[in-house]
Amino acid sequence: MAVVAGRAGQVRVPRVRRGLSVSTLTLVILFGAGGTGLAAPPPPPNPSDSEIDSSKADANAKAGEVGRLTNQLAQAEQKLTQLQDDVELKQEQANKALVDLQTAQDAATQAENDAKAARAEADAASAAIEQARADLKTFAAASFQQGSTVGSLGAYLSSDSPKDMLARAQLLDAVGGNRLNALDRLQQAQTEKSNKDAAARKAAELAQQKRDAARRAKNSADVAQTAAERAQDSQAAQNTQLEQNKSDVEQQLYAAQAKVSGLQGQRQRYQDWLAQKQREDDERARQAALAAAAAGGGGRPAGGPAPSGPAGSSIEAVIARALSKLGMPYAWGGGNASGPTRGIRDGGVADRYGDYNKIGFDCSGLMIYAFAGVAGLPHYSGYQYTAGRQVPLSQMRRGDLLFWGGPEGIHHVALYLGGGQMVEAPQSGLRVRVAPVRYGGIMPYATRLVG
Repeated sequence: MAVVAGRAGQVRVPRVRRGLSVSTLTLVILFGAGGTGLAAPPPPPNPSDSEIDSSKADANAKAGEVGRLTNQLAQAEQKLTQLQDDVELKQEQANKALVDLQTAQDAATQAENDAKAARAEADAASAAIEQARADLKTFAAASFQQGSTVGSLGAYLSSDSPKDMLARAQLLDAVGGNRLNALDRLQQAQTEKSNKDAAARKAAELAQQKRDAARRAKNSADVAQTAAERAQDSQAAQNTQLEQNKSDVEQQLYAAQAKVSGLQGQRQRYQDWLAQKQREDDERARQAALAAAAAGGGGRPAGGPAPSGPAGSSIEAVIARALSKLGMPYAWGGGNASGPTRGIRDGGVADRYGDYNKIGFDCSGLMIYAFAGVAGLPHYSGYQYTAGRQVPLSQMRRGDLLFWGGPEGIHHVALYLGGGQMVEAPQSGLRVRVAPVRYGGIMPYATRLVG
């Protein structure tokens, strides 16, 4: 660089070189001078289809597991509700048993008290009977000693008159009879008291049996309640574990979904980058085609149509002819040795894109035009596949034809440019373009028509 001194400081002025090297001219031709050929940034990560499919499968599996755990949790919650109802029932049954036990205990206590009272009355009656018997024995002994069962002799001799004696005799007789009657009544009372005592003892025994039965029922109810509560606690613990498992799998699901989204985002960014690179490649190819056409035809007026490359045996001429049609619409059935033609109807996809109203090329039509000076190719990619020498893809070179298809036949053809690039008329709705070679579904051989 030359440096020019001035009052405002030093200004660096580059020296202009008078010529351009061949390599510089080549770069200008290939990449253009308007800045459209700037290299695309490095490609972002491009996850494979298998990675994306695997992440989707993992997410789907996690979603399925979440659904399964949700169903299990719903069933477990239903079971827990049933166990809670069972616990409440057992609690009520235990309460009933407690009430029944208390009632039985109260009845037994009352029966015992009644039995004690009856026994006391019976004992008192027995004592009274024994006393009456003693008095009767004493009276009887006294009467026997006096020689009469109705009274002593002195009672009669001390009478003042026969009438008085008769009255005394009647009195003594009545006293003896009353003693005997009283004894009978006491014996009858004793019998009744004994019967009451026996009934009271029997009632007390039945009350004790009921109390024992009530106590056993209470114990059984307590055991059942305890078992129900343990079952409820166990189910609640299982529900808690299921909730935790469900939460863990949900987190895994969210992570898997995020991974899917991330991979899809990477794929989208890669496709965006690829589209940008495709535009740049197309522009470079267009610039190269224009430069080649200008070099071969002496240039063209500004604004005029891009000339077709000359037909000939040179592979570069073939490539130039193909590249000269970049941007032409795809038209199914379109294209011949002279250039683009109107497409035809196919009754399907091409018709939906209106190919029958477009002037352009389909994939094999573009190859017919490109190789017009070399060989007359049929308008069918399957026949073009066998139109020349077939070489393995590992040996493909610039100017070879690449094909895509499968067991049912070939469905696409493109022209290899080298460096992993090709020119093609891709499909309805798109235009003739330069694109990276796609290896998915590519046929194992390239067809070489030149060289």
